[in-house]
Order: sequence, then structure tokens, then C-alpha cells
Amino acid sequence: MSRCFFVSDLHGDETRYAKLFDAIERERPAGVFVGGDLLPPMGLRPTAGLGWQPDFVGGFLAAGFLDLRKRLAPNQPEVFLIPGNDDPRCEEAALLEAATRDAWHYMHPRSIGFRGHTVFGYAFVPPTPFLLKDWERYDVSRYMDPGCVSPEEGRRTVPVSEREARYSTIAQDLDLLVGEAPIEKAVFLLHAPPYQTPLDRAALDGKFVDHVPLDVHVGSIAIRRFIEARQPLLTLHGHVHESARLTGEWKTTLGRTVCLNAAHDGPELSLIRFTLKSPGDASRELL
Repeated sequence: MSRCFFVSDLHGDETRYAKLFDAIERERPAGVFVGGDLLPPMGLRPTAGLGWQPDFVGGFLAAGFLDLRKRLAPNQPEVFLIPGNDDPRCEEAALLEAATRDAWHYMHPRSIGFRGHTVFGYAFVPPTPFLLKDWERYDVSRYMDPGCVSPEEGRRTVPVSEREARYSTIAQDLDLLVGEAPIEKAVFLLHAPPYQTPLDRAALDGKFVDHVPLDVHVGSIAIRRFIEARQPLLTLHGHVHESARLTGEWKTTLGRTVCLNAAHDGPELSLIRFTLKSPGDASRELL
């Protein structure tokens, strides 16, 4: 019964990554799932020479995973990774290049077999109030919550067509990614959590935009509908850091599907351990 790790939203924190690397070396999991928001936020990156790695993907992140692979061979874990909405898409080329060197499997928008299961990856989230739009899509239609900036506005580090920005949706993307494939044994690595669950609860209580109260649930309706309709084995999420603190829950179920959220709003590394045989028995430790 092989153990797997799941982490998300490390935001370039080298201390958290060091804790993850130590745990991998110590426990030697079969798989490591990294659920997006990998890199230091663009607006908070220190200038070079102050201890920050300018080439974070190649110089720190890929180097760390490749070093682990070398030292743990032949028992190195399979690493599955997606970006998140805080990760500029201009870094995608570096993530893909590192994948060619076996640092990890870059999973957006891809699928791959793993120990008798299929892993699917998908990075986009519904519109947010933030300005970086590289990994944002409309959810099920062109509707947005009050206070959000549309995918047609904001800024991008990689340009897309007007049609893509205006008409692409998470709902359409998930249908294209999966098609008619059976997914009852599938694992989905998704940055956004499903809507109106304990995993997408944001700290928006009592807040208004133009006298309109804000919805405290900020997850994806499309992802929730997809899970309820298709019932994969397991879905892995991040994005909403404070949800576990506000609800006391980082794990829920939608029908038969187990849903986990590894995002955390404290300084610790939130490390979720699970097995594919019994994902409902997952445990969470703050390191």
C-alpha cells in the first residue's frame, strides 16, 4: 500500500520546499503531487543578490527534485505538478523543460498512468480580483462574482487570442481533457477547489462591492459539477489558503469522490499523506 504526498500553494517559500524534500527523503513516497502556486509571487520577488534565486524553476525547484531522484534511485517518487493562478505563464517553458529532464511530470492539461490509475492535471481557476490572468478562465459562462476582474482584462505574461480570453470556460476544458474515458479510478490534480464546499471557503464575511455582498465560497462550479457527474476516485486542490482554518476541514466527499485541499495560510508546510487504495483515510500534518 504505497503512500503518496500532496502539497499546494508553497509560493516559492524555500523553507517549505526544504521541509518537503526532507519528508520525501525520509519517507520515500511512491508519488508526490504538487498542486500549483509554485513560484514566488511576481510582485513580492526580492531583487537578485538578496538570497532569492532568479531562476527559481531551474536553479532551485528542478534542481531540488532532480537531486532527490539521484539520491533515492531506484526508489525515487513520481512527481506530478501543475502551476497555479499566481504563477506567471512565461515560466511554463521552464517547467516543461525540467519535465524533459525527469524532474517531474508537467500535468496541465495532460493525463498519465500511475500504479493502475490515471492522473489528470488542470491549472485554471475562475476569475479572481487579482490582475494576473494567465491561469484564469470563466467558469461555466461569462458570469463573474462582484469584485472580480475578468479574464479579458488584467494582464498576461503570455498573450492569448481575444476569443480564448472571452469564450473559454473551465467546464469546456474539463470535457475536452477527459472525453468519455472511464475515470472511476482517476486522480485529478486541480488548483481550484469545488464550489460551496469546506475547501473553498474564503475570508469574505461581511464584505461588499457596490453594496452587493460577496460570496464566501470562491471555488469552481464547473469543477463541482464535473466531480458530481463523473465521480473520479480522488481530487486534489489548493488555491483558497484560509479554508481549512475557517471551516476546520481540509477533506470532504462529493458522492464517492474524496476531495482534499492542501492550501494553508500559516508559515508551516501543509503535508497531506494518502494512499490510492484508501484516499478517504488521508492525514494532514503541519510541518
